Amino acid sequence: MTKAGVIGRREAGLLAMGAALGLPRAGRAQAAWPDRPVRLIVPFGAGGAADTLSRTIANAFPPHAGGQTLVVENRGGAGGTIAGAAVAQARPDGATLMMADLSANAIARELQPTVPYDPATAFTPICHLVNLPLALVVPASLPVNDVAGFVALARQRGDMPYAHPGIGYIGHLAQEFMTRELGLKMTPVPYRSGAEVVRSIIAAETQSTFMTVSTSLPFIREGKVKALAVTSKGPVALVPGVPSLAVTLPGFEAMVWHGILGPAGLPAEIVAAANRVFNAVAAEPAVREAVQTRQAGEVVGGTPEQFGTFIQAESARWTPLIRALGLRAE
Repeated sequence: MTKAGVIGRREAGLLAMGAALGLPRAGRAQAAWPDRPVRLIVPFGAGGAADTLSRTIANAFPPHAGGQTLVVENRGGAGGTIAGAAVAQARPDGATLMMADLSANAIARELQPTVPYDPATAFTPICHLVNLPLALVVPASLPVNDVAGFVALARQRGDMPYAHPGIGYIGHLAQEFMTRELGLKMTPVPYRSGAEVVRSIIAAETQSTFMTVSTSLPFIREGKVKALAVTSKGPVALVPGVPSLAVTLPGFEAMVWHGILGPAGLPAEIVAAANRVFNAVAAEPAVREAVQTRQAGEVVGGTPEQFGTFIQAESARWTPLIRALGLRAE
């Protein structure tokens, strides 16, 4: 029997075993997350949909994070893989996170085989934040007002140019999927940015594009372009009277999606804490209203496991099309 205040061999052995397994010592509080400002790396430049969402989330972050801030850092370029590489190489301590995107975090290795990380293993899913619908947009001068008329005109002309902001972006993939499914011939015309795509449609240099509803909405309202369909399963309130493309292509859905990821190896307690914080932020009425009214989107939320399964499904869904078309972003 040991004297009071003196640790015997058995007790010492148990403490040593606990330390080896990484278990918390009795009486020692677990460190809360976040315990410092958190960097949120965004794979696009300022002003786009991902940046707008990131700043909305950052503004609502401190009250749910013990007063800590979420610092938005834009690292655009190379289809999002510059940002992806930065987060993949970051220390897994919860101080660096990423606003996830299809290109950088699901299909990057398919589009760029030399990318310095594998999206399937380089990240830790935390929380699926939003889905943002696209719209099939055409010039105001194009003599069609619905998808049926567009398909008929495309078949009559034999070849129609369409615009996209980069190989492998969701608008590019959605257009190629639609073209193949409907048996159309259309020539892709890549541009360097979404703004250039808008300009090309307004000027009728190209005849169609898929862009986010939020990007196209001001030009739809001004009568500079026409929206023929949306890519969500159902209609979108901000563009009344515009049907889902699923009416023409049953089951079709193509959304811009964003969520929060960390580097691989992020401790489970940090993942759980971050998931709680970001779910709480996303549930804020002001955040939901901003997503719905400014970006025509829906807040998703959920568990890390659900987000990880979703990303895997997106990769499995688009990879066959990328391979069939031989797409390369390099």
